[in-house]
Amino acid sequence: MELPVKAPVSGGQKTSYRLETKNLSYKLCSKFDELNFIYCGGPPRRAPKFILRDVNCAASPGEITAIAGPSGAGKTTLLEILSGKISSRKVSGQVLVNSQPMNARHFRRISGYVTQDDSLFPLLTVKETLLYSALLRLPGGKKDAANRVSRLLKELGLEHVSDSRIGEGSNWGISGGEKRRVSIGVDLVHDPAVVFIDEPTSGLDSASALHVATLLKSMVLNQGKTIVLTIHQPGFRILELFDRLVLLSNGYAVHNGSLHFLEERLKFSGHQIPLHVNVLEFSFDAIESLSGQNSASLNNQCPREIRHNGGHIARTLYFNNHQEKPLRFPRSILEEVSILGQRFCSNIFRTKQLFATRVIQALVAGLILGTIFLNVGKKTGQVALQTRIGFFAFSLTFLLSSTTEGLPIFLQERRILMRETSRGAYRVSSYVLSNTLIFLPFLLMVALLYSTPVYWLVGLRMSIHGFLYFSLVVWMVILMSNSFVACFSALVPNFIMGTSVISGLMGSFFLFSGYFITKSKIPSYWVFMHYLSLFKYPFECFLINEYGGEHGYRRCLEFDKGECILYGSGFLRQQGLRDSQKWSNLAVMFGFIIGYRVLCFVILWFRCYRRR
Repeated sequence: MELPVKAPVSGGQKTSYRLETKNLSYKLCSKFDELNFIYCGGPPRRAPKFILRDVNCAASPGEITAIAGPSGAGKTTLLEILSGKISSRKVSGQVLVNSQPMNARHFRRISGYVTQDDSLFPLLTVKETLLYSALLRLPGGKKDAANRVSRLLKELGLEHVSDSRIGEGSNWGISGGEKRRVSIGVDLVHDPAVVFIDEPTSGLDSASALHVATLLKSMVLNQGKTIVLTIHQPGFRILELFDRLVLLSNGYAVHNGSLHFLEERLKFSGHQIPLHVNVLEFSFDAIESLSGQNSASLNNQCPREIRHNGGHIARTLYFNNHQEKPLRFPRSILEEVSILGQRFCSNIFRTKQLFATRVIQALVAGLILGTIFLNVGKKTGQVALQTRIGFFAFSLTFLLSSTTEGLPIFLQERRILMRETSRGAYRVSSYVLSNTLIFLPFLLMVALLYSTPVYWLVGLRMSIHGFLYFSLVVWMVILMSNSFVACFSALVPNFIMGTSVISGLMGSFFLFSGYFITKSKIPSYWVFMHYLSLFKYPFECFLINEYGGEHGYRRCLEFDKGECILYGSGFLRQQGLRDSQKWSNLAVMFGFIIGYRVLCFVILWFRCYRRR
């Protein structure tokens, strides 16, 4: 077995890594087995579906190892096991790194994993994308990160598009091949010794695919990296760049060696490779002949471990053989929050549909509502009182429902967050904190743009203290809605489900707020919804601010024959409200904001650190 080798890098020696699998098997578990954290042992309820069976393969430093095979052969699954993304609870056999059992958490930190889909921020430039990744993953300062990015742009051949935005679609942004190289660069920025790439040429034309493959080959030759990738149907020129092929069929590794050795095996089986057909493509048709050359363990039988002990599998745990040390992140939490905040600001200010529309919407809505309810706050009588209450209710409906447009942005960021945190770039808590802090001033501006025109045009309580409290409540309402959307964007699988869940819950909160039906009329088994309603507390705050305090004892709301029969304080007593709830309700609203953010963190943490 090979010993650890050293690969030359600029500035010194760097440890390289050889990967090896021994009798590796993986099958789909039932939900019951997943909940009980076992490797699908025991008497099966139905025939298990194996993705990989007794796979033995290796990947050495200074080589490109390509995992090939027909669709459904288990290529991506094997790649994820080698990179430590799949939980050891579902795997039997061994994965060795330099002849030692793999420590998955540590190995994910020193390696890079490039997914098949390019999860990038479309509004950031190529240089900014790589720079933010470098700032998060490299321990040095901004100057060191900038130097690393400059070298990487040159290596990737992206200098000519460094100031171009990533973009989406075909009419704006960089090309597909350039975007693929940016995705590779994001995971190369910390100079990993091992790089895993899922379908690097997928969706690219032949010239772009060859460019990407040539780039990977240069990294192998110049830096001694260990590169493992999956490939479906590469062209002949790309195929010649690979040093080792692992050919999978029905979960078995039917070939593990060079392209030349694969060609010799095909000829030995009596096959004549036609002209203008590459060896790998032909091997897919002749894969049964290759399977026949393997040992009995590669025939259509269950792995050796499964044939013993009545179906119980003797597992070899390779992830937890050594006690794992706590992960050390390159940056402190404050540094991560600062860097993520800068990136978040860049995205917000460049998202004109979100930024400009949100600002204009708040200002225009405040002006229109102010003119519709013009001076209604100065009028007396039962009709005027009901109109003011209706204004408060409609304002809350508008404020709580107007922040749901942030859902697609949250969902887009979630994909990028899961990819970055899985590789140890930063903490999930840093993301939640930066997201929260960046929205505070932005939503404060939105609250003031809405409150300023609507408060004075409607003619509410003519006091600067009343206006400031009204603006504070509006700000808290928008923050509550934003936290609510962030929480459920972390939970729901897609945009359609998210809008359905959020709209349904908002409607329920409005129904149980106390506006349509008082608390005393709500059935006892639904009262809990009254206290969970995001409408209840700000609605009461608006009423107390308008009719409470010393002002409420002097303000007459309804006259009869020249005498006041209802003061503001009396109206609050009818509603079961007290002046003291003016601040306690704000505390509850603040608790909702924190609670939804904490719940968002818990959901994201579970999503990011739960492996298959």
